[in-house]
Amino acid sequence: MAASIREKQTVALKRMLNFNVPLVKSTAGEPVWKVLIYDRFGQDIISPLLSVKELRDMGVTLHLLLHSDRDAIPDVPAIYFVMPTEENVDRICQDLRTQLYESYYLNFISAISRSKLEDIASAALTANTVSHVSKVFDQYLNFITLEDDMFVLCNQNKELVCYRALNRPDITDTEMETIMDTIVDSLFCFFVTLGAVPIIRCPRGNAAEMVAVKLDKKLRENLRDARNSLFTGDNLGTGQFSFQRPLLVLVDRNIDLSTPLHHTWTYQALVHDVLDFHLNRVNLDESATVESSPSGARPKKKNKKSYDLTVADKFWQKHKGSPFPEVAESVQQELESYRSQEDEVKRLKTMMGLEGEDEGAISMLSDNTAKLTSAVSSLPELLEKKRLIDLHTNVATAVLEHIKARKLDVYFEYEEKLMSKSTLDKSLLDIISDPDAGTPEDKMRLFLIYYITSAQPPSETDLDQYRKALEDASCNLAPLNYIKQWKAFAKMAATPANYGTGATKSKGLLSRVMNTGSQFVMEGVKNLVLKQQNLPVTRVLDSLMEMKSNPETDDYRYFDPKMLRGNDSSIPRNKNPFQEAIVFVVGGGNYIEYQNLVDYIKTKQAKHILYGCTELFNAAQFVKQLSQLGQK
Repeated sequence: MAASIREKQTVALKRMLNFNVPLVKSTAGEPVWKVLIYDRFGQDIISPLLSVKELRDMGVTLHLLLHSDRDAIPDVPAIYFVMPTEENVDRICQDLRTQLYESYYLNFISAISRSKLEDIASAALTANTVSHVSKVFDQYLNFITLEDDMFVLCNQNKELVCYRALNRPDITDTEMETIMDTIVDSLFCFFVTLGAVPIIRCPRGNAAEMVAVKLDKKLRENLRDARNSLFTGDNLGTGQFSFQRPLLVLVDRNIDLSTPLHHTWTYQALVHDVLDFHLNRVNLDESATVESSPSGARPKKKNKKSYDLTVADKFWQKHKGSPFPEVAESVQQELESYRSQEDEVKRLKTMMGLEGEDEGAISMLSDNTAKLTSAVSSLPELLEKKRLIDLHTNVATAVLEHIKARKLDVYFEYEEKLMSKSTLDKSLLDIISDPDAGTPEDKMRLFLIYYITSAQPPSETDLDQYRKALEDASCNLAPLNYIKQWKAFAKMAATPANYGTGATKSKGLLSRVMNTGSQFVMEGVKNLVLKQQNLPVTRVLDSLMEMKSNPETDDYRYFDPKMLRGNDSSIPRNKNPFQEAIVFVVGGGNYIEYQNLVDYIKTKQAKHILYGCTELFNAAQFVKQLSQLGQK
C-alpha cells in the first residue's frame, strides 16, 4: 500500500529535524546534534509518531518545552516546532534577545501571519542576531495522527472545538466563526501533508456544511495562486492519492449520538472506554501491595504504569479490532508459546552467565562462539516478546476487571438489541434498578441509547418511572434534558439514524480460556460474537463512495475546489466510484466508529479510507459534555 498519512507526517517531521533538508540514505553519517524546542501542541503531534530513541537517532540531544526554564547552550542549533501564537512568538523573541543558541530554525505548526513574522524580525534586529536565524518554515502539520488511517485535530484546547462548544444554545456568530476557522486550518494542513485536493460532500444546515464552505474557499484560494500553491510541484504525485482524487465526507456528530454512548466489545475501543488511554498511551494503576506492609502501616501507594500501544506492537496491530474474548484467548496462547521457549531462555542465560534479568549486559557480550552468537541474537527477540505479553496481560486484565465489575457484556448486548430493534429479553427498568449492574454512568448511557433509538419517545408516565429509577441509582439526569431537546429538534429536521438489523449472538462461555491455569478467568462473562453491521457514518460513506442513490445522502452538497467557478451544485461531476475517502466527524469521534469503517473497507478491494474527527472522546467524556449542555 502507498504511503499512509502516518508515514507522510513522520517524513515531514524527520525532514524538519534534519534542518528541512530531505533525508537521503546515502549521506546518513553522524547526525548533527541539536536541541528541539516545542510547545504542548508540537509535543502532542510528535509523541505518537517518534519515540525518544528515534529523536536521539536524528541527533536530538534535548527536547524541551518552549515555556520551561531553559539554560543557554550557545554552540548548538535549536529547532523550534510551535504554534504561531502571541505568547510563543514573544518567547521566541526573548530567546533571540538572550542569545540562547548558536542558530535558530523556526518551524510553525500552522502558517504564521505576516505581522508576527515582523515581530520576530524586529526582535532579531534589536538583538543583533539576524544571522543566527537560519530558516523560518510553515510546516502545515496541525493535526495528530494516531493510526495509519486515523487522525484527530487537537488535544490541547480541545474544548474550543468540542461537541459542547458547537452545540451551546448561547453561542455567538463570532465564536462560531473562530471554531470553524480552527477546524478548517487543521483540515487544510492535513490535505497539504497528504498532497491532495479532495472533492467535498456534506449534509446541509449544520456545522459540517459551514466547515465544507470554508475549506472549499481556502483550498480554492491556495490553488488560484499558482506560484505559491502548496498543491503543486514536489508535494503532489508522490502519495497514494496520485491517480484519483480522494473524497472528503464531512458529517456532523448529531448524525448519530448513540454510538459514542455505546458500550463496546472490541479491544481498542474497550481500552479507550474503561482505561486512561490517550495519544496511544495507556496508564494503569497497579494494585497496591498490601501483604508486604507490616500491620498498622499505611498500604503502599498505587504505582502508575504507562504502556505505549504503537505500530511496532504486532499483537496490538493484529488484535486491536478483535472482540475482547478473542484477545484474552490470544494473550493466553502467546503466553503458552513463550513458556515453551522460556526454558530455552534460561539455558541461554546460564550459558552466558546472565542469571539475573540484566538485559543491558546482553549487548556488551562479545560473540566468541557460534553458540553465543545465536544466543545473543535470539535472546533480545524473546525478551521483547515477553515484554509485549506482560503488557497485554496487564492491559487485558485491567479491562476484564471492569467488564466483570460493571457487567459490561450485559450492557453491550442489550444496547446492540436496542440499536438493531431486536426483541429484548429483559426490561430496561430491571437493569437500571439492579444495584450490581454497572455504575450510574453506565445506566445513564443505556437509557440515553434507548431514548435516542426509540421511534416513539416514552410517555410522560413511563418517563417519570424511568426518571425515578435513574435517580434512585444516583444518576445525573442533566444529559437526558439535553437529549430530549435534541430529539424534539431532530424530529422536526429528519428521521432518526437507522443502525441496521441483526444483533450480536451470544455463544456459550469461552472454552479454551476457562482452563483453571488461565490468567483470564472469564466466568460470568458472555462470549458475544459480533455481527457486522454498518453504523450511520459508514452507511453515508458507502453511498457517497460507491455513488449509490440513497435518500440519506442524495441532498448532500458537492464542492470541487479545483473548479474555477465554485457553483453550488449537488450534482456530482464524477460518476465513477471513489477509491479513496476521508470521513471527518465535526463534533468528535470514537474508536467504535473508526473500527466499523475499518471492518467495512476490508470487504472492498484496493480501497482506502481515513477517519478523522475534531476530538476523540470516550463515553464518559461525551456524557459530561451532554450534562453540561443539559444543565438548567
